[in-house]
Amino acid sequence: MENIDRLILELVRFPNETPWLEFKHNNYTPDIIGENISALANGAALNEKSCAYMIWGIDDETHEIVGTNNDLQNIKKGNQEIQSWLINLLSPNTNFEFYKTNINNKQVGLLIIYAASNMPVTFKEYAYIKVGSYTCKLNKYPNIEKQLWNKLTNTIFEEQFAKQNIELDSIIQLLDVYSYFDLKKIPIPTEIKTIIHYLKEESIIVEQDNGLYAITNLGAILLAKDLSYFPKLSRKAVRIIQYSDKTRLNINIEDISRKGYAADFERIINFIKALIPSKEIINDTIRETHISYPMLAIREIIANALIHQDFFITGTGPTIEIFSNRIEITNPGLPLVDIKRIIDNPPKSRNEKLASLMRKFGLCEELGRGWDRIILSCELNHLPTPRIDVYEENTRITIFSEIPFANISSEDKLNACYFHACIKFVQSEQMTNSSLRERFGLSSTSSASISRLIKEAVRRELIKPFDTNTSHKYMKYIPIWA
Repeated sequence: MENIDRLILELVRFPNETPWLEFKHNNYTPDIIGENISALANGAALNEKSCAYMIWGIDDETHEIVGTNNDLQNIKKGNQEIQSWLINLLSPNTNFEFYKTNINNKQVGLLIIYAASNMPVTFKEYAYIKVGSYTCKLNKYPNIEKQLWNKLTNTIFEEQFAKQNIELDSIIQLLDVYSYFDLKKIPIPTEIKTIIHYLKEESIIVEQDNGLYAITNLGAILLAKDLSYFPKLSRKAVRIIQYSDKTRLNINIEDISRKGYAADFERIINFIKALIPSKEIINDTIRETHISYPMLAIREIIANALIHQDFFITGTGPTIEIFSNRIEITNPGLPLVDIKRIIDNPPKSRNEKLASLMRKFGLCEELGRGWDRIILSCELNHLPTPRIDVYEENTRITIFSEIPFANISSEDKLNACYFHACIKFVQSEQMTNSSLRERFGLSSTSSASISRLIKEAVRRELIKPFDTNTSHKYMKYIPIWA
């Protein structure tokens, strides 16, 4: 980390310790450190700070730099390194980094603790908070606990800091500003101050009180040159895996995108396109390349996975798995709308600023249009409708390659029937036997098979007749909720 010395010198100027700042001389008692990490992380969240700090080698009363005889990396609890021991006993939403430096020939240790997110940070299953100069259990102060929960439930991921206390030149080294201006279709300014102006306007960076800058999570996740420079976000890198067949037994290719989503989006799409099976078709002497999947659908599903993921679920990120017969795109987090009403419900976004900037960059559709385009593109190619599976902490979208109608599973046929009715309804039309046959690329000889599918969809209460008085031959259908 750059500017450690400058950060420490700024912090020791504080007249007193705060709920997010703790000074110590040589106290490395493991349990006290664990309790303080919990208290400081919660104190930072309560006081709307992105980070809290523990600094060793500082006199508690005078804040004079006196130096410390040890450092956190050399301390053990039993036979276990203290950092590993702490991680096992702190809640999963805990993030911290340890640094050491020499100031005036005196060793100083700095523990940067990121503010609690989503829920209070706990140590040994108890949450702590600093009250005055004391570290106390949070549940003893119900008013403070209520205030903290109010703060945490309104935490905005994009506004938190991914890295702070950095110089202007370091911003250019850490962020792909060329991609920003290229995506915005703006000539890149010749002066760094003008570049900084644009980045500040978009909340990609923030100027701090000490005159240095912070890169927000929004800026890092979209424009990082290398996400490993941002420890909290490194596990959010996009992972692409191609398997040799329909199973996960043998991996052909694995790629991890190290750059920010916006900076690397087009490369990700082109990389996937190169891995997808394709064939040459000659029509009237014109040679065309036919790809097994509609790229428009893949592009939108991937953009949705990146934008709508839950960044507060740590240790996992978006994954794209390519099999011989399907592509599975998984992201952390659960859908914010009922998946059966994904076509007509008002759109919701978990990460509004991220979604907005991705739209400005032209990398995704306006809210509410993406799934219409995904389903329509699959229908035009006579492919099964993408399957949406919701797990405990993840959402997975499966898009299938071409499958003969007879080989499509009953559930996937019903899924396609239901969403075809939804698409027709939002277009002020109704589904018919004929329109559903056309959707599957079937001839009139398959009318009886489609009638049986429609009958089953009605029985399952997925669709219903538009007008029950119409004769069976001319019956039209709408979604059950219409």
